[in-house]
Amino acid sequence: MLLIRRFEERCAELYTLQKIRGFLHLYIGEEAVVVGAVRALDEDDAVVAAYREHGHALQRGVSPAAAMAEMFGKATGCARGRGGSMHLFCAERRFYGGYAIVAGGLPIAVGLALADELAGRRRVTAVFFGDGATDEGEFHESLNLAALWRLPVLFLCENNQYAMGTALARHAANPRLIDVPAAHRVPGEQVDGMDVLAVEQAVRRAAAAVREGGGPRFLEVLTYRFRAHSMYDTEKYRDKSEVAAWRRRDPIALFVARLRAEGVLGEEELGRLEGEVAGEVEAAVRAAEEAPVEPVEELTRLVYAREVP
Repeated sequence: MLLIRRFEERCAELYTLQKIRGFLHLYIGEEAVVVGAVRALDEDDAVVAAYREHGHALQRGVSPAAAMAEMFGKATGCARGRGGSMHLFCAERRFYGGYAIVAGGLPIAVGLALADELAGRRRVTAVFFGDGATDEGEFHESLNLAALWRLPVLFLCENNQYAMGTALARHAANPRLIDVPAAHRVPGEQVDGMDVLAVEQAVRRAAAAVREGGGPRFLEVLTYRFRAHSMYDTEKYRDKSEVAAWRRRDPIALFVARLRAEGVLGEEELGRLEGEVAGEVEAAVRAAEEAPVEPVEELTRLVYAREVP
């Protein structure tokens, strides 16, 4: 969680210096969701994410250097600099995006799960998406098909209370998103997304049920982004008092307090962890700054699956 937080804080600084271009959507405040979830998955499982996915890539095993180089648009990035912030990708780690289209990853996840089902592989495909994606047709289509064919999909809704600048109650007739999957006969559970251990336990239970052939599962993970929707967002749609209230439930601070209370983590070790993370992030930044961009003559490569002479 510390690595994700410090990586993104550094990205915000680099964005203001125009070293990172395009859009930048920060995950700060939501780190417990992906850290708890991915720790409960197997290495052979697939992970599909939306466009707020830097933490997902890092937790899945993409190196900070490869992720930062991608942010810079450099050839050493995990997608060769062609994806940028919203399209991190690493097939070797079975991390399949990073999708800029809201709900765009959901049908992809169903397809990955179908492939595993047809091949007889005992894998889970975990797909992360925000509350705004539940308004899209792909959401219901994906739930329906996964349920109909009993596919091994774990739907993880990162409900951070806002679809861009629109509060959940203003875009959902029923803001209890946990009620929605029942229409497709998909079992669901609501989880405290600010508690990394609660997320890990819930995902472990759900993934085990999916892996054992029980069909898809749905988790509504209640969380909150501390920063604006993106770096372009003026954030005039929510009260500062609301943000402050959620910040008091910072998942990192809550977990540190728990570890201290249990005598697991002391100030010296916490300082050491902070130092290690800071060093890793700065090394990634240096590597990204020094990395080459792809030559212009290479830009038409990899556009198609097979190159035409």
